[in-house]
Amino acid sequence: MANGEIIPELTNGEFEEFAKDGLVFIDFFAEWCMPCTMMSPIIEDLSEEFDGKIKFGKIDVDDNARIAQKFEVSSIPTFVLLKDMQIVERLSGTISQDELEEVLRKHL
Repeated sequence: MANGEIIPELTNGEFEEFAKDGLVFIDFFAEWCMPCTMMSPIIEDLSEEFDGKIKFGKIDVDDNARIAQKFEVSSIPTFVLLKDMQIVERLSGTISQDELEEVLRKHL
């Protein structure tokens, strides 16, 4: 599947409504970021695996600097797991699918 088909790319205006309650996984990325591109299929697989349990969204840091600043994203990829808009997990860089899956499972 093409990048972005499974996971919605959120803008400054959409983010608050999307992430306001429940478990929400946000992938902060940029189109030019090779590690971000490498992580994309892993994130898509996990979004299917956790469908109905965790909402997944992506934020392009170049287009949505305000959200990136709010979450103090200084390097990409950065992954943030929110529960009712509070950060419960923050990870940066490339991570194996198994490691990321383990992190997500502990919050279910």
